[in-house]
Amino acid sequence: MSLKVCIVGLGYIGLPTAAVLADKGFMVHGVDVNENAVNLINNGQVHIYEPDLEKVVKKVVAAGNLTADIDPIKADIYILAVPTPFKENHKPDLAYVESATKSIIPYIEPGNLIILESTSPVGTTEKIVEWILNERTDLSIDENKSNQVFVSHCPERVLPGKILKEIIQNDRIVGGINKISTQKTAEFYELFVDGKVLQTNAKTAELTKLTENSYRDVNIAFANELSMICDDLEIDVWELIKLANHHPRVNILQPGPGVGGHCIAVDPWFIVDAAPERAKLIQTARNVNDIKPQFVIDKVKSAISNKINPTIACLGLSFKANIDDLRESPAVEIVSKLASLTKNMVYVSEPHINELPLHLLNLNIQLSSTEDALKHADVVLLLVEHDYFKLVDNISLKNKVVIDTKGIFQINNEENEIMTKAKIK
Repeated sequence: MSLKVCIVGLGYIGLPTAAVLADKGFMVHGVDVNENAVNLINNGQVHIYEPDLEKVVKKVVAAGNLTADIDPIKADIYILAVPTPFKENHKPDLAYVESATKSIIPYIEPGNLIILESTSPVGTTEKIVEWILNERTDLSIDENKSNQVFVSHCPERVLPGKILKEIIQNDRIVGGINKISTQKTAEFYELFVDGKVLQTNAKTAELTKLTENSYRDVNIAFANELSMICDDLEIDVWELIKLANHHPRVNILQPGPGVGGHCIAVDPWFIVDAAPERAKLIQTARNVNDIKPQFVIDKVKSAISNKINPTIACLGLSFKANIDDLRESPAVEIVSKLASLTKNMVYVSEPHINELPLHLLNLNIQLSSTEDALKHADVVLLLVEHDYFKLVDNISLKNKVVIDTKGIFQINNEENEIMTKAKIK
């Protein structure tokens, strides 16, 4: 008999995980508060973009291995894959995790395994145990008792655009609230993960994921800080980094307009909140990356200061290249603020979405094709290095102010009114 898995949260992690498990033969029941998403999934469709995801969902729904609903069901394994944002003052917000936990509490039975995949502050897995046992006094986490349940944390470690492959291929970290929970969780992931399944405790697993994303954030902050220093010194940051990276022990990342995504832009604050007197470097890096969007906006202000009612074209809205995910995207923040700088329409090209997010709809912002955006623009602001934008030729940029935050344009026409990469990053 196949194991029944109930996954709460069918977003960028939950739905691909559900699809992979169903494709491996598990009976999967997905849960989400978004009724439209539930209906689409039950029709073999998807509400998010990820390469090959819709093809797999269509296959496993047709096979009867994946169903979706707004309510959980009884299962052998429960996976929580819901957002973990922060509130004011960068305080972690566990409301979604608590709500997801409480939604499954009536269905939990002795012997069940509950896994938190959401990236979470240290101690969240222990809170899940508290929430469960407070409402279900008939359950226990004590080893060798007949009413025992098992609770663990196994953070996702996937890259958007490669999620279906990396769910299977990447090493996983599992940490239970006790050794038996860790072991049972490891046994489950070993059924479908080709990478190593590394065992630890819940708190260490939680901090490991936060550490991975903070490491990336610190290194990106170094690149972004270099880009602003180079702007002051009139040095091409792209050339600088390329040269510095020829050192055998140097590997500087590429700068950009900021840092986005649900993980890297959020998770470092969980460490800062847990240890504010110790996490000085992590907090400084977060601050550097948070001010980069305003740095870009100031460059646009400077570029249009001598123009009458200039038209701005912004290329890209997602938080990284070649995906449709706008979560915490610095490009969205920048576009929103630029709409107040000119009376003219701000043209936005984002090839991976069909409509603007709701909070941009009432502004003078128009989603358009790249060709139309460039045709109307006096100022072109490149925010995301989508492959599509790399095909833009110099003729389309002629006589325009070009601000390239990702260093993908090669502009050599001296007749153009260009703010080159040596002056603007």
